[in-house]
Amino acid sequence: MIVAVLLGVLVLVIGGCACVFWAERGGPRWARVVATVTLTASELVRSADKKRSRGLNPSSQDDD
Repeated sequence: MIVAVLLGVLVLVIGGCACVFWAERGGPRWARVVATVTLTASELVRSADKKRSRGLNPSSQDDD
């Protein structure tokens, strides 16, 4: 079951990357929409990761 879920996520990621690539070259409107959603999701994941990593090591600058 978990393999099917991971495979589905992988297909979505690859499809999103393909739409970003295609939209940069003037693809159809739906590809540009999917590309926008993909890029927005990646920004959300990136910002959540930055917040999480700051929370794990808040005293990293106090190494005097």
